[in-house]
Amino acid sequence: MRPGPEGVPWWRDAVIYQVYPKSFADSDGDGVGDLPGIVARLDHLAWLGVDAVWLSPFYPSPQADGGYDVADYCGVDPALGTLADLDELLTRAHGLGLRVLVDLVPNHTSDEHPWFRAALAAPTGSAERGLYLFRPGSGPGGQDPPNNWQSIFGGPAWSRVDALTGRVEDGGQWYLHTFDARQPDLDWESPLVRERFEDVLRFWLERGVDGFRVDVAHGLVKAEGLPDWDGGATAMVMGGSAHAPGSDVVDLGPMFDQDGVHDIYRSWNRLLATYPGDRAMVGEACVEPAERAARYVRPDEMQQAFNFPFLQCRWDAEALRRVVTVSLEADGAVGAPTTWVLSNHDVVRHASLLGWVDTGRSPNGIGADDPQPDAALGLRRARAAALLLLALPGSAYLYQGEELGLPEHTTLPDDVRQDPMWFRSGGTERGRDGCRVPLPWQADRPGFGFGPTGRTWLPQPPEWAALAADVQRDDPGSVLWLYRDAIGRRRSRGLGSGWLEWVRVDDADPSGVLAFRNRDVLVVVNVGDAPVAVPDGRRVLLHSDPAGAAAGVVGADSAAWVDMA
Repeated sequence: MRPGPEGVPWWRDAVIYQVYPKSFADSDGDGVGDLPGIVARLDHLAWLGVDAVWLSPFYPSPQADGGYDVADYCGVDPALGTLADLDELLTRAHGLGLRVLVDLVPNHTSDEHPWFRAALAAPTGSAERGLYLFRPGSGPGGQDPPNNWQSIFGGPAWSRVDALTGRVEDGGQWYLHTFDARQPDLDWESPLVRERFEDVLRFWLERGVDGFRVDVAHGLVKAEGLPDWDGGATAMVMGGSAHAPGSDVVDLGPMFDQDGVHDIYRSWNRLLATYPGDRAMVGEACVEPAERAARYVRPDEMQQAFNFPFLQCRWDAEALRRVVTVSLEADGAVGAPTTWVLSNHDVVRHASLLGWVDTGRSPNGIGADDPQPDAALGLRRARAAALLLLALPGSAYLYQGEELGLPEHTTLPDDVRQDPMWFRSGGTERGRDGCRVPLPWQADRPGFGFGPTGRTWLPQPPEWAALAADVQRDDPGSVLWLYRDAIGRRRSRGLGSGWLEWVRVDDADPSGVLAFRNRDVLVVVNVGDAPVAVPDGRRVLLHSDPAGAAAGVVGADSAAWVDMA
């Protein structure tokens, strides 16, 4: 692994690359990415210069939600490989200097998990059912759900038990699923649930993983009594929130951000500390305000948490300045590094979002009959956003394909969609398939070289040929080379472990320009219309726009790193 400063944990300033296994690379030609495919492409990540890989779920799963419906936490889905393949991946990654984080999904299991099958087979009130949130219904005979909670994927968050068991005695009994009906929520008040998950952590730590990304980290514990809530499902998606009437207090609802979650992460922190190598956890904790989100990264809890306010921030200088400042202050107050991220497997890719009318919060997918983003504008802004992301102190997360400048597949045919959000919403929400399309590796190969047969589990847009990795590798002005150069200079200049000082560039309108120094690098991000001159006599280290670099200016929707040493 690449060494960091002596005594400083690797994760404090790491660049971490998210791999969505089904869509990264396919080794056997069935059109679905797999672990051997990832192993074969790890050289790409080493060449890019990232420090670690985060693997989205690869566990046995019926794929009701893209692998986030886990049927066995200590196995590998046969469609993706074997445990031996996972061991080979760890060995190969470590040999290339890459650490590996694996996804942990503790809020819910698949309905095909043996724990849930045993719960259905057992009677009401049994120890087996105590692992999940089974409750009697409301109304006469329990015919109505226990409360009014809505699923994030649409519809009620409760399903009847007798519909699954067919037993009369289960009439009036329901189980909670914050997400899809095939993803029953675990009851984290159960000591047995906590014990079993510590066993899961040990299983993977002893296999050599370097840490965990924790799914729905803010959702494990529910409010006592499971009270009704009128905030609605839309306020719960991707860090959304509802403000209590007449108050500035953020209300995430009784299903999220309960104080009890912190006891869980303290116990996990103690467990990870018994293993060598600075093992780490990063939480998907969609929590507001920033001061409350920072509670997840106190010294005795998680090492990192995703920065959703930055992910959802508008392309606006004042808004970006505010979210960066607030994030650094809140995390700094508890001694934690801040994370920065532009895209992931749940949101519209930022190369499209930044070409959208509203550049802030991601819509739930884009379809062919929706208004289309401005592709050229989105890519121009995405290049600039990459230089912003990688210049900030802390840790940066990249989503597979963003280093190629991949846009969302915004014209994906509806009849090939697989996201449960699409089905449970009755087709009103396009869902996340558009950001999960298999990667293009070779422009002149069927399926753009995703696998040996050209098959892909979701179709790729033809315009991705120009963005294939092999084409960009041969073009020094490509997005791929911009990312590689930025990651390399970030490391050589120590930007990840640096500090931020807001500055003003002479004659630049601060309402349209974001400018700061990190160590000896001046970073200028122009989100306005008027070009900004590069300071006289200073060398431009990196520029998102080659034409602007040649002219000595930072033009509209572009960014530059300037040497101030």
